[in-house]
Amino acid sequence: MKLLVIGSGGREHAIAKKLLESKDVEKVFVAPGNDGMTLDGLELVNISISEHSKLIEFAKDNDIAWTFIGPDDAL
Repeated sequence: MKLLVIGSGGREHAIAKKLLESKDVEKVFVAPGNDGMTLDGLELVNISISEHSKLIEFAKDNDIAWTFIGPDDAL
């Protein structure tokens, strides 16, 4: 399954990295993420946490099974 993590901080990085360790997870996207996340095999998505319609469109287009929202601002 493919997952989307929204955020760019250390908490989101740690969560995304741990999710990627699951045998059930094919890919973890992080929006917007940070450059350090790519070192752990995470795929960055250049969409701001405030661009809700773009995040929804990305999730639909990429068959995202579920999304983890890190920062409260994104809610």
